[in-house]
Amino acid sequence: MGTRRQFLAQGGLALLGTAGTCLALPGDEPDGDDSREAVPDGSASKGMITPKTEEAIDRGLAYLQLHAGRDGSFGTGQYTGNTAVTSLAAMAFMAHGDMPNRGPYGRIISNALQFVLRQENRDGLHPGFLHNPSFPSHGPMYGHGFATLFLAEATGMVHDKELRSQLDKKLHAAVKLILDSQNPEGGWRYMPGSREADISVTICQIMALRAARNAGIYVPKNKVDKCVEYVKGCQDRRQGYFRYMKQSGGGGGAQSFARTAAGVCALYSAGIYKGPEVEMGLEFLRRSRPMLLGFGGRPDMHYFYGHYYAVQAMWTAGGRYWSEWYPAIRDELIGRQALDGSWIDQICSHYATAMACIILQVPNNYLPILQK
Repeated sequence: MGTRRQFLAQGGLALLGTAGTCLALPGDEPDGDDSREAVPDGSASKGMITPKTEEAIDRGLAYLQLHAGRDGSFGTGQYTGNTAVTSLAAMAFMAHGDMPNRGPYGRIISNALQFVLRQENRDGLHPGFLHNPSFPSHGPMYGHGFATLFLAEATGMVHDKELRSQLDKKLHAAVKLILDSQNPEGGWRYMPGSREADISVTICQIMALRAARNAGIYVPKNKVDKCVEYVKGCQDRRQGYFRYMKQSGGGGGAQSFARTAAGVCALYSAGIYKGPEVEMGLEFLRRSRPMLLGFGGRPDMHYFYGHYYAVQAMWTAGGRYWSEWYPAIRDELIGRQALDGSWIDQICSHYATAMACIILQVPNNYLPILQK
């Protein structure tokens, strides 16, 4: 595993070369109190991906491979050709250690990448907008955020010169759209330029910005600071959970679990690794685990979304948070896998399977966004 990771890192850095200078985000540098120790390097996860887990991952990826669209997209029903679902599926293969046109799933990743690139500005209204208008979806900025994250994660992995140039150009445009769409509160909403904001869409954008920043794209510090201010303003300071919006969307249950996982990851993506907001959020997630890890019956639409962020939050927190959390969600997911290798939820099986595979493969530490 270590040799493969070193190969991926060296290949990515070699292609990045002298990518543009970017502004450091808060918390990126040691501050004298060993703040960087919270960011794991993968050594604490040795042996966590058991043979049974490997089998589940292989079956899940095989299911996605079998059901890839001819145009490179993923998604079913109203989510057919959805940029978010396609990007998450591609990242599930990348979490396995594959890259565009390299590895057993390299061709699928490359096809998905080209599909997402073809969606840029298809509505003719928003340059840089990664959205497929052929299948209208609730909250197109979700799709844009996940798609931008995917493009940023793939940067440095593309060997074809023409495709690499296209990727660079459209990633810069996608990042510009995110920056230009940040509203006065400091967050984002369903459409570019919305005057409202919610934490669910906001996490997608700040994580995409972090990935882009890691790839060498300039991200203004004042934009990040404004986002941090918004995210912190969404937290209930008594119980630690994050509301959907600053003034509304509180309460408990699966939605608060998902929002809180997203809130903690948003702060991590902004370079905030410690502080009362992070600690309270982590404790809320930890307290919620016995009730929320297994929702019972068919997972609702917040299940995979919440655990996608929760596992990343616990990965970055490290220590007991990680060592107790991952085995629990790992065993939960393995028990939920269908006979055909898929996972299901209320969105679509491609989405659920991609999310499950990403969660299960976090210990691989192959995705650049995990290597802060």
